[in-house]
Amino acid sequence: MHLQRRLCGFGLAPLATFVLCLSCGGAGTSSTGTGGGSPAGSAGTSGAAGTTGVAGTTGAAGTTGTAGTAGTAGTTGTASTAGTTGTAGTAGTAGSGGGNTAGAGGAAGSAAGTGGSAAGRGGTGGSSAGRGGAGGSAAGRGGAGGSSAGRGGAGGGAAGRGGTGGGAAGAGGTAGSGAAGTGGAAGMMGVAPSTGCGKPAGLVSGRASIDVAGKTREYIIAVPSNYDQNKPYRLIFGWHPWGGSAQQIAQMGYFGLSNVINGQAILVAPEGQNFVNGTMSGLGWGNANGEDVAFAHAMMDRFGAQLCIDQNRIFSTGFSFGAMFSFTLACTENSMQRAIAPMAGNATTSGRCENSTRSVATMAFIGTDDSLLSVHRSAVQIFVGRDGCTTQTMTMQPSWCDGLSSTYLPCTCVEYQGCKAGYPVISCEYKAGHQFAPSAGATLWNFFSQF
Repeated sequence: MHLQRRLCGFGLAPLATFVLCLSCGGAGTSSTGTGGGSPAGSAGTSGAAGTTGVAGTTGAAGTTGTAGTAGTAGTTGTASTAGTTGTAGTAGTAGSGGGNTAGAGGAAGSAAGTGGSAAGRGGTGGSSAGRGGAGGSAAGRGGAGGSSAGRGGAGGGAAGRGGTGGGAAGAGGTAGSGAAGTGGAAGMMGVAPSTGCGKPAGLVSGRASIDVAGKTREYIIAVPSNYDQNKPYRLIFGWHPWGGSAQQIAQMGYFGLSNVINGQAILVAPEGQNFVNGTMSGLGWGNANGEDVAFAHAMMDRFGAQLCIDQNRIFSTGFSFGAMFSFTLACTENSMQRAIAPMAGNATTSGRCENSTRSVATMAFIGTDDSLLSVHRSAVQIFVGRDGCTTQTMTMQPSWCDGLSSTYLPCTCVEYQGCKAGYPVISCEYKAGHQFAPSAGATLWNFFSQF
């Protein structure tokens, strides 16, 4: 294939089908615990906590997580209390003066105090609330009444650590129906710390080399200045265009990301190999015999071993040849890519897209005057299918287009409908030729950081 090259930084004019160019421009029941024996305590005359003090049946711990009735354990002994751990209190054993209290470990309905929802240690017939019980059905530590999920909670409304009452669930819990916390939303992956977590950083910011099957490859890495060895970081790759370089991507702030990530991610600009097309050549991502995919995996292995990486949150963006490689890498079954944001590419030049069913969230950008428009759209459709989307789209508002210079108008971002939870596909098209998506740093970070 013959390509012509024009002086525009580094750049190529397209022939055939691609251009490679660097541009200028649910709740618990209210059962008592195992220690409750008699229906009335010997010390209390009217406050029988066993038969009248129904724990948590009025405390709604579902999506609103609001406390039920005031569980003030008065003379009527309604000890619908709340606690701090999400499970029945450890102090809710039968009182020495009364046998109507909740037993140790009893799951007291929707309340989760450290003393359960029955009379406390040495309780006097239900007239005193258990230690830590304060009323209502609020969830324990880390949960807000069953409406927020704990780290790793699957399917929404999981709350405090280990809690099982009133729709509150522990780490990895699935109870409740409220909004999820870290890793709790449908389609969200839990954090996957790499082996480098908990150890001093083995890498520093700057240019470095790595051996890949006998070849020396290079990259530039930016490690946050406030790096925390116990925090699994997002890892974001920025792939340069043909004729570009790792230095180019680093100097442009890794596609504008360095100004907006606030030390929350590790950024990498890999360097391509010489790619020849006719009489033209330049660094790129030809991926002959899968060499560039192997390079990507070698870097991910190194970074995971020597830095603290969240291996479920690895991302790629790139322009032109870099976008092509972003598509190709994401196509591989073991790409480890959570999401990609390619700018003007295709899924053929860096090696045809592998047959795979792996879902990868996608946000793509291209100018409507770019000769790659058709093949770029075809590449996006690969992930529309893999992410389970329909072909129906909805215009996004607000979107990246807002605030762009009039030079780039009209501009539209659409989101495909019906995609798997956590795997959106977004396509942004704007008035321009073959160039980097302008002012995209904050948009890229908003897209990647939602996962």
